[in-house]
Amino acid sequence: MGEQTMVTNKNDTVMQTSDEPIVLGPMVRYTSECEASMWVETRDAGEVAVITDGGRWSARTFGAHGHHYALVILDGLEPGQTYGYRVEVNGEQAWPLADSPFPDPFFKTLLHSRPTKMAFGSCRTSEPHDAKSNRKNGIDSLRAVAHEIARDPHDERWPDLVVLLGDQVYADETSEAMQEYIEARRGLDAPPGEELKDYVEYAHLYRLAYSEPAVRWLLSTLPSAMIFDDHDVRDDWNTSQTWHEKMNATPWWHERIVGALGSYWVYQHGGNLSPEALADDELWQLITSHTGDDELDITAAVDAFAERVDEDPTTYRFSYTRDLGESKLIVVDSRAARDLRPDHRAMLDADELRWLDDELRGDVEHLFIGTSLPFFMPEGLHMLEALDEAAAEGTWGRPAAFLGEKLRQVVDLEHWAAFSDTFFKVSDMLFEVARGERGRAPRTITFLSGDIHNSFLSEVNGGEELTSRIFQAVCSPIRNPLPRHVRALQAMIGKGLAFPLRAVVERTSVRTPSFRWRTTHGPWFDNNLAVVEVTGDGLDFRWLTGEIRDGDLEHPHTRVVSDIRIEGDGESKRLDTWQPLGIRILTRVAHLRR
Repeated sequence: MGEQTMVTNKNDTVMQTSDEPIVLGPMVRYTSECEASMWVETRDAGEVAVITDGGRWSARTFGAHGHHYALVILDGLEPGQTYGYRVEVNGEQAWPLADSPFPDPFFKTLLHSRPTKMAFGSCRTSEPHDAKSNRKNGIDSLRAVAHEIARDPHDERWPDLVVLLGDQVYADETSEAMQEYIEARRGLDAPPGEELKDYVEYAHLYRLAYSEPAVRWLLSTLPSAMIFDDHDVRDDWNTSQTWHEKMNATPWWHERIVGALGSYWVYQHGGNLSPEALADDELWQLITSHTGDDELDITAAVDAFAERVDEDPTTYRFSYTRDLGESKLIVVDSRAARDLRPDHRAMLDADELRWLDDELRGDVEHLFIGTSLPFFMPEGLHMLEALDEAAAEGTWGRPAAFLGEKLRQVVDLEHWAAFSDTFFKVSDMLFEVARGERGRAPRTITFLSGDIHNSFLSEVNGGEELTSRIFQAVCSPIRNPLPRHVRALQAMIGKGLAFPLRAVVERTSVRTPSFRWRTTHGPWFDNNLAVVEVTGDGLDFRWLTGEIRDGDLEHPHTRVVSDIRIEGDGESKRLDTWQPLGIRILTRVAHLRR
């Protein structure tokens, strides 16, 4: 990025890059066999054009809070083709950069006969990449994978899509660079202090997250799908009605949530959608209906949208799907779509649950469900969350309810198990798909998740009547490791206490799942980016971490943490796995106890 200056536009003070027409991006977002979308944030208002050897597509920018954006839709493309491209802003070439050390950007359209291969992960802090930050935060796995791909960008082993499953930005745990911006803009003394205040600060945080040169190049080449999690807004976002009431009572929360949801639509969600889905989107309809030569400013509209969605989540859906050919990806919003009323408590409100019910169908070889929060937590943690929900909702009286609410906020006990009614409803749908009652049963059904800052693979044992194998694959963090004592505690509760906690649950009125699942591989706690690949008769999962070789901080490499092959005969083979000794011992003890 070039030299930066502070620019005031109406009530919004923003940081502008003075010498590059493109401030952030370009990002290849949606791709199908014949279409693609390209997102950019620009320095100036005007026209953005994407140019390949076969065509030119353009769009006018739209504005929000003093920033300028464009989402260019490319159509008439050929299936399975690689397209090199360049981007012009107001007739000036803006991408690739003239002095870029990375290969020229390109993107691939889908080919439905080509097996799915996608990367996934969550939880990435935007910290420097020097030795000091690497010691504290570990090596950025997304950056390491970017450098690895750049060394041989057309190698067939690379993924065709990256799915970022939440906490792309940390609005509540800000870096020194973000705090410097806040200090220069409004100071750090008044609430919310070092945390984000509004849309403009979110815009700067997104710039910090996506402008690192290798990551920027990767996202200009590899299509991406995204969904938020709590830290994109604030830790424990929508944990419970009590949490929601507490936050609404603060003088700064309203502006924060409006900025969070509005910027999320602009920076993440719009690019998730296919052109057909975009055509039905209210904000996109406003943007595309503008016919004047001047730039449309959607500030008022996007703020009103965000305010309404926060007040009534049923008025908008952030969940979406992508057709990958032999596979289908369903990305589920497990944060904003919650119903927090104590008597109706649900991970997904009624409308969202009906949508998921309609989308959970067979007739594909492999069904992937992306949700930031793991659906199948390690069994010990699942049982603990189920017990805590019952306590917090008053099953055992007011003192237990008080302690249960405190515990679920302090320890983050707010995953699917803590919304038990939704967990069992979705489980029923899932098993209907796996039994072939909703079309031909897929070979595999896999939840892709993040959030909990460790990685593992679990498999469900639902009985012989299931045709599909059901998995939970978790990859977290991309860059934000847990302290070592917390790692050991998570491993102990998740596995070592699974049997006694299930026994406790079975002796209460809390509903216990009739089926079992177990963690077959993991947990491991490295910074990771995972890749799942559809093979001839199954799946191959690989977790990749970054490493520095010969002291070269600028060009990290990747190392395989775990490579697990799921084969059609019901077997799963661990080809290469590395774990810290302490975690291996805890894992072994847990298996012996079972």
